[in-house]
Amino acid sequence: MKNNFQKFKELHTQSEPLLIGNVWNVQSAGKLENLGFKAIGTSSYAIAETLGYADGEEMSFDEYLFIIKRIAATAKVPLSVDLEAGYGKTTAEIVANIKELYKIGVSGINIEDSVVEQGARTIVAAEIFAQKIKAVAEELSKENIEIFINLRSDVFLLGLPDALAEAKRRISIYETTGVQGLFFPCVTKTADIEALTKATNLPVNVMCMPDLPDFNMLQNAGVKRISMGNFLNNKIYQYLESEVETVLKNQNFSSVF
Repeated sequence: MKNNFQKFKELHTQSEPLLIGNVWNVQSAGKLENLGFKAIGTSSYAIAETLGYADGEEMSFDEYLFIIKRIAATAKVPLSVDLEAGYGKTTAEIVANIKELYKIGVSGINIEDSVVEQGARTIVAAEIFAQKIKAVAEELSKENIEIFINLRSDVFLLGLPDALAEAKRRISIYETTGVQGLFFPCVTKTADIEALTKATNLPVNVMCMPDLPDFNMLQNAGVKRISMGNFLNNKIYQYLESEVETVLKNQNFSSVF
């Protein structure tokens, strides 16, 4: 199955940022493809909720893989997978998971420098995380597996003290690991975003947030990729609840049509 790695990589070099459509099933993927999205990516949070789990690798990789396989089987554009912290404790386990994704045509992954344990998310020491990612990238290279690794750093998501300085410190460590992109969810200040894009030659990814600048401003700030996260999934189920409330209030289905 074709992985479209090169095509996906090139989407991060265009002048206009890549708006990646985050999906959680075949239906959502199809709708976004029909709207002209050039790439789609899974939201692990949305898929976990669909299966009745909390985010943070509560669902098994096999359960997750089943959904990914169905999306990959129908996707006509490059597909990236939110791999959270890798769904494995060792380099070998993480590489094995990535190989499974590669086999079904996945073009890229996100992997994050924080872990969720007993419901609490904490960040991993940059040096330790970088060592792990470098080992993963080297193993993939040995087996000629080309996959876009988008390294997610959660310094802004976790609200760390002086997050910008810590993000820049981590950039200097992470960009030597063999990854293709850097992702900073929850950064929203234009000045911070500009500082991040100027600190690295790797494409920088930001995520949908209430105060995130518009797409034109993000382009001017040097952003190369914009993610939606799980927020569209949340919005759809808010709409579902509202529609059903209307049906119950009216005691008919006229509002559905």
